[in-house]
Amino acid sequence: MDTSGAQSPRPDELLFFVNGQKIVERNADPETTLLTYLRRKLGLTGTKLGCAEGGCGACTVMLSRYQTHTEQLLHYAVNACLAPLCSLHLVAVTTVEGIGSVAKKLHPVQERIARAHGSQCGFCTPGIVMSMYALLRNNPTPKMADVEEAFQGNLCRCTGYRPILEGYKTFTVEGGCCGGRGRDNGCCMANGSGAERSSEEVVDEATSLFNAADFAPFDPTQEVIFPPELMSLTKGQRSASLCFHGDRATWLQPNSLDEFLRLKWKHPDARVVVGNTEVGIEVKFKSMVYPVILAPAFMPELNAVRRSEDGVVFGAACTLSHMGAVLRQEVETLPPHQTQVFLAVLEQLRWFAGLQIRNVAAVGGNIMTASPISDLNPVFMATGCKLTLMDKDGSRVVRMDDTFFTGYRRTVVRPQEILVSIEIPYSQKTQFVSAFKQSPRREDDISTVTAAMSVTFTPGTDVVEDLRLSYGGMAATTTMATRTAETLLGRRWGEELLQDACSSLAQEMTLDPSAPGGMVTYRRTLSLSLFYKFYLTVLQKLRDQGVKADEVRADCLSAADVYHAETPSSVQVYQAVPEGRVQDDVVGRPMMHLSALKQATGEAVYCDDVPLYENELYLSLVTSTRAHANILSIDTSAAEQLPGVVCCVFAADIPGSNATGAVQYDETVLADRQVTCVGHIIGAVVADTQLHAQRAAKAVRIQYEELQPLVTIQEAIAAQSFYQPIRTLQSGDLEAGFKQADHVLEGEMHMGGQEHFYLETNVSLAVPRGEDGEIELFVSTQSAAKTQSLVAKALGVPANRVVVRVKRMGGGFGGKETRTTVLSTVVAVAANKLKRPVRCMLDRDEDMLVTGGRHPFYGKYKVGFLNSGKVVALDVSYYSNAGNSMDLSLSIMERALFHMENSYSVANVRGRGFMCRTNLPSNTAFRGFGGPQGMMIAESWITDVAQSLGRPAEEVRRLNLYVEGESTPYTQILTQFTLDRCWDECLSRSGYQQRRAAVNIYNSQNRWTKRGLAIVPTKFGISFTALFLNQAGALVHIYTDGSVLLTHGGTEMGQGLHTKMIQVASRVLGIPCSKIHISETSTNTVPNTSPTAASASSDLNGAAVQNACEILVKRLEPYKTKSPKGSWEDWVRAAYFDRVNLSANGFYKTPDLGYDFVSNSGRAFNYFTYGVACSEVEVDCLTGAHKNLSTTIVMDVGHSLNPAIDIGQVEGGFMQGLGLFTLEELHYSPQGVLLTRGPGSYKIPAFGDIPTQLTVSLLRDAPNDKAIFASKAVGEPPLFLASANFYAIKDAIAAARLESGISGPFRLDSPASSERIRNACSDRFTKLCPPAEPSSFVPWSVQV
Repeated sequence: MDTSGAQSPRPDELLFFVNGQKIVERNADPETTLLTYLRRKLGLTGTKLGCAEGGCGACTVMLSRYQTHTEQLLHYAVNACLAPLCSLHLVAVTTVEGIGSVAKKLHPVQERIARAHGSQCGFCTPGIVMSMYALLRNNPTPKMADVEEAFQGNLCRCTGYRPILEGYKTFTVEGGCCGGRGRDNGCCMANGSGAERSSEEVVDEATSLFNAADFAPFDPTQEVIFPPELMSLTKGQRSASLCFHGDRATWLQPNSLDEFLRLKWKHPDARVVVGNTEVGIEVKFKSMVYPVILAPAFMPELNAVRRSEDGVVFGAACTLSHMGAVLRQEVETLPPHQTQVFLAVLEQLRWFAGLQIRNVAAVGGNIMTASPISDLNPVFMATGCKLTLMDKDGSRVVRMDDTFFTGYRRTVVRPQEILVSIEIPYSQKTQFVSAFKQSPRREDDISTVTAAMSVTFTPGTDVVEDLRLSYGGMAATTTMATRTAETLLGRRWGEELLQDACSSLAQEMTLDPSAPGGMVTYRRTLSLSLFYKFYLTVLQKLRDQGVKADEVRADCLSAADVYHAETPSSVQVYQAVPEGRVQDDVVGRPMMHLSALKQATGEAVYCDDVPLYENELYLSLVTSTRAHANILSIDTSAAEQLPGVVCCVFAADIPGSNATGAVQYDETVLADRQVTCVGHIIGAVVADTQLHAQRAAKAVRIQYEELQPLVTIQEAIAAQSFYQPIRTLQSGDLEAGFKQADHVLEGEMHMGGQEHFYLETNVSLAVPRGEDGEIELFVSTQSAAKTQSLVAKALGVPANRVVVRVKRMGGGFGGKETRTTVLSTVVAVAANKLKRPVRCMLDRDEDMLVTGGRHPFYGKYKVGFLNSGKVVALDVSYYSNAGNSMDLSLSIMERALFHMENSYSVANVRGRGFMCRTNLPSNTAFRGFGGPQGMMIAESWITDVAQSLGRPAEEVRRLNLYVEGESTPYTQILTQFTLDRCWDECLSRSGYQQRRAAVNIYNSQNRWTKRGLAIVPTKFGISFTALFLNQAGALVHIYTDGSVLLTHGGTEMGQGLHTKMIQVASRVLGIPCSKIHISETSTNTVPNTSPTAASASSDLNGAAVQNACEILVKRLEPYKTKSPKGSWEDWVRAAYFDRVNLSANGFYKTPDLGYDFVSNSGRAFNYFTYGVACSEVEVDCLTGAHKNLSTTIVMDVGHSLNPAIDIGQVEGGFMQGLGLFTLEELHYSPQGVLLTRGPGSYKIPAFGDIPTQLTVSLLRDAPNDKAIFASKAVGEPPLFLASANFYAIKDAIAAARLESGISGPFRLDSPASSERIRNACSDRFTKLCPPAEPSSFVPWSVQV
């Protein structure tokens, strides 16, 4: 082949294997990812697209290759969304379809996650399966710690992670169930104190949701082999250099270092790609174009590792995983004083991205990317690592010091040079090195501040000989605090040095208050806090070496601890079904989700997995880049010239009405002349492929005339920008209540919004049927009927021409209740215009930008209370940030007002609700629907009352709890009230009093780490607040072979609704579940359905299914009576031949509902779901990081229809709440631009965020006569219980503030991020970093 580069005449053949099948690709495009190729070219849709940036793990596959220079087979998990197709020459790819299937045989990895209830919506399941599979291929008997590491790069939004770990624990050394025989400390059921009960052991209390004895055994010798043909190909050929051409890029894979140097000389601006974990992001999200890509990943010289006199030399293409393995080996074999630097690198690698990224990302790429927040560069700089650079004329060695980075993402390396290797040095005898990383979430997160510090002492003394302090996240490059370090040379390592170092660092490590990334005060404080941690660590080590140095105070020791995760343990408790009930009656049994096995094998079909139609096109949205503006002109000429483009769609193309909206028609399908938020949909581009459509959409040029936007709640209040009506809910005599009070306090709190982060983004596929304006849509939506009516309105046809079909969703959480229509109407308009099928699945960044999330709330309250702590008067105002349209904001505000007192009885109360009209994408339904926001403010004032009286918060909460028969502010009498039972059981199960005593002792013995404890109740009203939605339908067909087809109005999004409905039908019809099938939800089977929302879907649809089945049972009755010994099939056949209708419609509406705000009368809710949670946390007061130590939840869900599904809902809802209250933060610029648009910058809880001990107990003997089979709704109520963690954090902060002499109530906004926690713990370090005057600068992000 001609190696002269881009002029090469013929592209080469790319040869690789997928699931054992040989693939020869003659037209490999450098810009095609493995994921696109698998899904679109090979039709392997088991591998999912979740984020396109390597942050969620949904696209995980395993790559295997034979390494010639080590003669080893490598297996490793990677993100298919980032892996370039061209990088796979001579690689074997294994996808979820390749390891097992329901049709043939399941792999144990697939079976166990399903049977352990670890798959709810199932969209993340194939990726998790493949992460586990790759681990087992490398290590058939892993430890639990290995499993946890393998999942660092995988996210799940449904399950709360616990069941996944529990199912996979059975593969580990620690796992393996003893079948209840209770080995010493070894039984998986008995670890954790939560399970120990006193002598009054309850007989029907069950604690196992699955039986590990049922699992198929795992035999590592039975795995799919590496393709022998590939083995001989790899061994046989001296790797040739390769060249692939695409539309815009050329991929050159040199086969020798010489050729690589020559190509780099010829193309100095070419990007060097190894793992594509940075360039892939730039091309996708920053629209970068790199015409020439050099790929040296497999060159032996760049992968070599050798030991030199001074340290270990790594080739620049060594992956981070490989580097970690080598350094761990060194640490085990060398004397400890030599491996200080290695340990610092390993500490950073523990929390560096996820395993799928570490498996492909190269150490050279990390250095050359020159990111200012790199995790590793500070270590390399502080320890003076040496880099070898080469060009075709020779080589040079440069040291990484404060001159290496010359500016933002720039280094001293010349364009034609390449980085060949890095030498990581051995440490000296008197040298101590530490590395730190602080980020919002511990696992797989971008750092806020990183630091590496190295100090060397004069032997035998505590006198500083050399000191290097390196920081990331404190400037546009990784920087060194050189001034501070110089002033400390020759000084003794003691308190005086610490004082001077902190004062000096506070002056040297400054940040502009408008700096990108925000959190400026926090970042400056961190630079001091981390130095203090280093100071304490070094003091300890000096003393350990026998050097005379200051002693570390006992209560400061924990500040120097390095975080080590403990493997979580858990207990689940539910009431077993009574003895003697027939096996076939599955109601109340922990039955597996009916699609779980298909989801674990990738065979479950989601909307985007529907095979491509013959002449199908792809749509990409054109959205506004301004928050408020008039559109002056739209220029599509450049876009229309691009390859593959078919047409553009704008408002003029809409045949029907452009007006649309969830309740009121106050929105447009496509923006007309004005845009009112960033992400407002203006138009769309339709092309032959997704890549072409997206590229063309970016080429559409729009000119705006900008108008002043309103972004925040405070701006809206100042401008009096509110939607009508302003709701008021009042009860009792407010004035008299405040007169009666001994104390009155006022307070306020802001609660941030939340992105739904369903793993499957919004997706629609519209297929015109060619006559009478008929069109069929496949949509991932909770609301098929709303989609149908809005599409019909936009197309100007009656609803009977539009069929909407929903098989399943990869998560919904309220985000797919109304906002899915913003996409499906546009797709339908395009399909109608072109008369061809059109598909669109939004990328994660588009989905986050366009669809809106949970409403941010601001609450102001005034509360009157007695000396005893009894609250007698409450006046509260709620302000929600509704965004640029009403959507469901009114119902959400009403639910917030219905929950303003949470579970507390307050005689005199007034609540007001204001919906702020702002220029943000319209906020919408999200699990809890305003309830959590209403209750969060309530818990804030109850905490304030306790703090101002100096009384324990749990006493004040208990004192104010409702009792049976009391009335709520909206005049509903509380009957069948079980909250007090939940409260008492939660206290005893959690061992609250012992815990409180232990927390107090811990806090008295530790200055810089504090523990906190809180117990929080919840009462959640069940019903749609809009009366007419409380109805449901069902349609049941019995076929002549006895099989039953069931449809109902609800959709399946992972919550197990279809499973529960089949359980209900099975009980009523008296037949096993295996005879009943639900295919999908569609508008042509059950019409006019309510959205699957408000937690009420099992109640409503369950009753409708029961109704339909009872009709059929009645029709079959005569045939049963005639032949009582006959089978179900006999009766069905007999009825058919007797010409009996074997199809029935069921219907249900909730009785006696209908609340009226004006007269404050009528029943708002059918019943309430109750729960109580107790949580303990530990806070690091220096960094603001926290650990969730334990949580005990007691939930009243009536008689559970399916304890496995219900406990899954409780845990999943709790984890989502944990994200809402402690982790997830949406950042908007002052101009209303969303800055957090993917898992890289927006952090949902990961595997490592589960409480170390988690107990979930479903309250026993609590039947509910208001719903199907005495059950209760369970979807939304548990989410708020995670506020127990928030208030436990607040409790810990209060203990830290006491150390600084501050007491009494204080404001803590939600989420309790590391930044807020650290800033609230006032101490000597925060005093050195005062915040700038708010009016003196423009912040990077604003609190909306």
